[in-house]
Amino acid sequence: MVSVSGKDETRRVALAEAVLRADGETLEAIRANKLPKADPLATARAAGLLAVKATPGLIPHCHPIPLTDADVEFTLGADSVTIRCRVETIARTGVEMEALCGASIAALTLYDMIKAVCPGAGIGRVRLLEKSGGRSGDWKAEDWDD
Repeated sequence: MVSVSGKDETRRVALAEAVLRADGETLEAIRANKLPKADPLATARAAGLLAVKATPGLIPHCHPIPLTDADVEFTLGADSVTIRCRVETIARTGVEMEALCGASIAALTLYDMIKAVCPGAGIGRVRLLEKSGGRSGDWKAEDWDD
């Protein structure tokens, strides 16, 4: 691990996203909660939040830090679900990895729930959208072309 003992404790926030692509029929089944497995969005939200908390146990150089807030939200489009995970702390290091882990695991959970009805589904564009706090201050991603 990198030492963070010389850093000040500050409020730090990170927002990450992942995008799951699937056909329109599958997106309608997600909207209507008509999949063979449990409620897909509630299950994926719970998995994403568990992943946020488990991040230091999954990524070797990630510091365990106290989390003050976390949320996972979904935006359903015609052929995709955008998953956004926002994490907040007051600590000596940021929460980018927690936000990325939460968005990724929520997307993987949704994929697991739809793979039987949509074998062509896929996950793409996992990225950090923005972060704030700490020595480096605020940062925001530029738009990507898909």
